[in-house]
Amino acid sequence: MSRKRKPHSPDFKGKVALAAIKGDETLNELARRYQINANLIVKWKKLLLESSAEIPVPAPPVFASGKGLASARGSEIKLLHAKTGEVTMENDFLSKVLGH
Repeated sequence: MSRKRKPHSPDFKGKVALAAIKGDETLNELARRYQINANLIVKWKKLLLESSAEIPVPAPPVFASGKGLASARGSEIKLLHAKTGEVTMENDFLSKVLGH
């Protein structure tokens, strides 16, 4: 029989990753305490460390699945689309001027 995967909340992932970063307990001890695989702890710790270096203010949840974030980032997406259009226009203009 196969076991179903248990979805973990972003809060739980963050709590486990922070405990792993603290280093008070080994990965095996954390895995036993939280009843999860040690590989998950390593994965969540790595994700937290990588994303913490590039977190903008206000910070989005690191472990969020992405559902519901699109509406919160609508203005950011519009701004990026506008910037992309602007850069495209500049490139077209420069290619015409330079004869490419």
